Amino acid sequence: MRRIFWIGMVVVVIAGLGVVALRLAPALTDSATPSWYSRTVYPLEHGAAIRAAARKNHVDPALVAAVIYVESGFDEHARSAQGAVGLMQVLPATAQEIARRTGGSAFNTGDLEDPKVNVRYGTYYLRAVLDQFDGDTLSAVAAYNAGGGVVGEWAAAAEAEGRPLRAADIAYAETRAYVSEVLRVRKLYRENYAEQLTAPL
Repeated sequence: MRRIFWIGMVVVVIAGLGVVALRLAPALTDSATPSWYSRTVYPLEHGAAIRAAARKNHVDPALVAAVIYVESGFDEHARSAQGAVGLMQVLPATAQEIARRTGGSAFNTGDLEDPKVNVRYGTYYLRAVLDQFDGDTLSAVAAYNAGGGVVGEWAAAAEAEGRPLRAADIAYAETRAYVSEVLRVRKLYRENYAEQLTAPL
């Protein structure tokens, strides 16, 4: 009986430590000091592909890494219910248009499971929405999630009031959460992978 009691106590303590770890996770990963914990929770894969695509499209590589993390968790075979594919969850129709604009030939949806192709196309699209919104990162990230049309409407309403788009102006709760998470994670990638994301190719 006593043995069962102590086993039960050990289980309770372990469960309690797990709850504490989960509650501390945001504080630990939001720290300005790089740590093994942040690198474990927020891994960096396909660094060369990220650096190459970011450099070619003049996009912050930490932003590209953050979009990948939030979109797919670095799962190159991820597919969404809407049909988006790969690391940056690129829609085949969007990829087809990017291929046409950039001189790609014989494109097929399966190509989007290739990390180099997916990151190249996703970063190209990220650059396009950054250009659409004059380099405003918040608007561009919102557009990556919700589309440039609707974000353009929100931005126009904000501009009519003489100010830039703010998170509170984003009408979709999912997109507000998405933007907040991408910008938060970008900060962590900048802090924890500064050398890897800026290393020469």
